Amino acid sequence: MTSKRCYYEVLSVERTASDEAIKKSFRRLAMKCHPDRCPDDPEAQERFKEAKEAYEVLADGRKRAAYDQYGHAAFENGMGGRGNGGFNGDVGDIFGDIFSDIFGMGGNGRGRPRRGSDLRYLLELDLEEAVFGVEKHIEVPTLVACEHCQGSGSEDGKTSTCDTCRGHGRVRMQNGIFSVQQTCPHCAGTGKTVANPCRSCHGEGRVNDERTLEVKIPAGVDNGDRIRLTGQGEAGPAGTVPGDLYVEVRVREHAIFTREADDLYCEVPIRFAQATLGAELEVPTLGGEARISIPPETQTGKLFRLRGKGVKSVRSGHTGDLLCRVVLETPVKLTSRQRELLEEFEATFDGDKAQTHSPRNRSWLDGVKQFWDRVTS
Repeated sequence: MTSKRCYYEVLSVERTASDEAIKKSFRRLAMKCHPDRCPDDPEAQERFKEAKEAYEVLADGRKRAAYDQYGHAAFENGMGGRGNGGFNGDVGDIFGDIFSDIFGMGGNGRGRPRRGSDLRYLLELDLEEAVFGVEKHIEVPTLVACEHCQGSGSEDGKTSTCDTCRGHGRVRMQNGIFSVQQTCPHCAGTGKTVANPCRSCHGEGRVNDERTLEVKIPAGVDNGDRIRLTGQGEAGPAGTVPGDLYVEVRVREHAIFTREADDLYCEVPIRFAQATLGAELEVPTLGGEARISIPPETQTGKLFRLRGKGVKSVRSGHTGDLLCRVVLETPVKLTSRQRELLEEFEATFDGDKAQTHSPRNRSWLDGVKQFWDRVTS
């Protein structure tokens, strides 16, 4: 079985490439290798198929994050499906935008008016906000519909049929043996032109402004999750629909907890005597304090699980756990008496039976002995 090439290599972009760079690279490959342009070239068709697969992953924030972490394995056995944060139909819109420019098809064989650009807004959240949900007001600099002409681009509200495309919204271009359709560059696919341009927007139907929006973040979101606000993107040219706004979540690093999927992790420092004799400890959770029982002879690094104290998934509704990792802390700033007690205690380990109390030390020494035996033999 042939191994798949790296998606970034397929699209000839760096791993740090922006969404726009990825889209431009795919557009270039699509124009070169699309089956409609290379009907008798199986190799070109295979390259197009490969590029299309790479674009579907890298153009989506969640899929791209999964791919960066796990590679192609992230999408095996259904991992990249709809239930795991995949595309929910948006990819068709993106391909439609690309192919309407290249072939005038818009994904359904017909040209369609140009729409406003989609926008992406990076929203940083605290861990608590991501876990419990929050409402945020965001300010998005963008192109908005002109209030003076209500987005028509016309000072008097009158429009006329475009002379270039005769009202069809698309024009036919001849390139050698190929004849393709594309959105009319004169009217942006609307089929209409303005004789008396609006004095505020100069006939564009849109102006630069800053829009304030309220975004409701559902509980359980994580890094890379995106919220689509339909029609809240950049306003389109006069007479066309606006794009969408994608709010992408970034969760700030927390002072206590780290998150892995729906589970939370934290480190709990314990003293030598607590680890040796056992103890009851209070530990923090996002919902308040909880208690864990440390059994005698607990070793550093041991995990204690508090079920249901993690994150409730925004997709499945499953609630994860909190895993507390105990870390043995070496005491500092000892008094003279404390030092004497430790020295007396350490002296009790002298003799052949000392290793009985240190199972890890004994296995480590056995490993060292075996290593030296191999080296010197």
